[in-house]
This record gives sequence, structure tokens and C-alpha cells, in this order.
Amino acid sequence: MKKFLYTVIMAVMAITMLDSCLGTSLEDEYKDWREKNEAWFQQQASSGQYTMLTAPWDPSAKTLIRWHNDTMLTKGNLKPLITSTVDVKYHLSLYDGSPVDSSYVLTSPADSVYRTVVKQTVEGWMIALTRMHVGDSCTVIVPYPQGYGSTKMSDLLVPYSTLVFDVKLVDIYKYKAN
Repeated sequence: MKKFLYTVIMAVMAITMLDSCLGTSLEDEYKDWREKNEAWFQQQASSGQYTMLTAPWDPSAKTLIRWHNDTMLTKGNLKPLITSTVDVKYHLSLYDGSPVDSSYVLTSPADSVYRTVVKQTVEGWMIALTRMHVGDSCTVIVPYPQGYGSTKMSDLLVPYSTLVFDVKLVDIYKYKAN
């Protein structure tokens, strides 16, 4: 059994070494894209137009947010918890403006509404949604570590992508006030 395990480990190491010698790594392949995304995020962070939010569970996890509504009008409204199910409307694009996804093509559970549990979204959305009140409309900029990281999600959503969401928190699903 030890000999088999040793053989498997050696085979994996050999394949990994061969792969790195023969081809470019994912990090190398998307190096320019990653650097452009990082630079754009930093530019937005220093522009004064956005508020930097950090995650209470991880101070290194950062997201940018800009409210488009008067938050004094929504400050008494409900805020979702990380375990809440929320109804949102959103447009998703990349830092360069390329469209990726939108709830505005949905008809269920309601026109243009996407329903999700906050903790089942990317970390950047979790950070932003838990700071929003029902009725808030925001632009949320999620750097790739708090988005999909080095994962290729589709032809449009490649690794190391900064995500730009225009999002409105419509409701907290099935919340009942006492």
C-alpha cells in the first residue's frame, strides 16, 4: 500500500513538473489581465468615489461600494444577515465595461429578481449585501480574490476578473417582523 501511495505521489509530481515546463501556467497566461484588473481596482479605491468595506470575518477581504440613493431614506429599513435569503436586481460587468450577466433577463421569482442566500454568493457580495438596507442601490466593485479568484467561470468571466455589480437590494425573502 505504501509503495502504491509513493508511486501515485511521484506520478503527480512528475506531471506537475512536466506541465510547468511544457506550457504556461494559468497565472502566466492571465498575467496582463490580472495586472490590469488590480491596477483598475486600486485606481477606483483611491478615486474618492467609493467606500472601502472590509469583511468582519477577514480584515484582508476588501470590496468597494458606492451608494446611488440617499441612505438616510433607507437607514431604518432591514439589513440582511449573512444567512438571509435576499431578492436583488443586478447587472454584472468586468472592469472594462464588458457585460457578463444580469438579473434583468429573469422572470422568476419575480420580474428581474434574483433570489439567493447571502452566504452562497461570492465573498465581495457578502461583504456589500450585509452593509446594505432594503431599497439601497449601489455599485459594488469586487476584486478577484473576493470574486471567483483564479477560476474560469465562462468565456466571458475569465480568471482574475474584477467584478462590477450594479445592484439593488429589493427585499429580504420571507422576513417577518414581530
